[in-house]
Amino acid sequence: MSTCTSASRHLAEPLAGTAATARTWLLLEQPGPWGAQALTSSHLDPALGRALEAATEGTGVRVALIRRPGRHADCREVHERQVYVAHTVPGNVWLHRAITTAPERLLDLDFAALGDGDPRSFEAALQGRPHTGRPLALVCTNGKRDRCCALLGRPLAAELAASGVEGTWEVTHLGGHRFSPTLLVLPSGYVYGRAEAHHVKEVLQAVREGRVVTEGCRGNSAWERPGQAAELAVRAATDEDAADALTVLRTDGAAPRWEVTVAHVDGRRWNVTVAQGAAQPPRPESCGSPLGSPARMDVTAVRELVPTALAG
Repeated sequence: MSTCTSASRHLAEPLAGTAATARTWLLLEQPGPWGAQALTSSHLDPALGRALEAATEGTGVRVALIRRPGRHADCREVHERQVYVAHTVPGNVWLHRAITTAPERLLDLDFAALGDGDPRSFEAALQGRPHTGRPLALVCTNGKRDRCCALLGRPLAAELAASGVEGTWEVTHLGGHRFSPTLLVLPSGYVYGRAEAHHVKEVLQAVREGRVVTEGCRGNSAWERPGQAAELAVRAATDEDAADALTVLRTDGAAPRWEVTVAHVDGRRWNVTVAQGAAQPPRPESCGSPLGSPARMDVTAVRELVPTALAG
């Protein structure tokens, strides 16, 4: 039986510019089963899930649930939970960790500040501290959201964990089911599609070395989708792989055409034209959904800008 993933692979749908958008990720451990809307359809108190959704709206913070890879006992009582918060904007990338017995304390966080890259409320409310371990490898496995995430994501997460990849977690939803298995790496914020274990290990090694692997990359979640595509296009044009080298300064325009300014830490800048198109022929965006034409981000031009002083 055809799946949304097999259709996307067969049609060679491009990955760039398809990542979920979040300047800051807040991850809460929740073992057991997850429903399609995991924050309100798991063993987490649904009232807390709704409150977190409301509190983070418009702040740049995205909340997701995580659990250890493997079989998931249907246990309702969780005494201690891991909590992570990561800010992904280059120049202020960080990952903090805490352990809590009272997940409702998350509502004490200053979500606007977290979205802006300030971790102090996390430190105060949950006694959070900088995470000094390996980067996190978060594999989407929520089969209630889309079966491809379970069929492809869960074996990948299990393989990574069994081979000793520290920091491997299952996560509820990263968007883009048709690109499963999908992977989020924190604190870098880069999202990958059609991931395989050997490639994930290369990606994580690069993160430890301060580099970005662009193969299979959907974009950095710190940017909106036109910015994701533009940043990856500049990396491709310049062979730049240093993680903090590039930032998206501004995005002008609106669908279906944007002009994105990408800056290098050495002072160089590029203007990148990104056009939104409709993927053809129609294909399912998720398993069981009607055929559709998902938006794709096509880079049509990358132009290095001449500094004003030199131009004069």
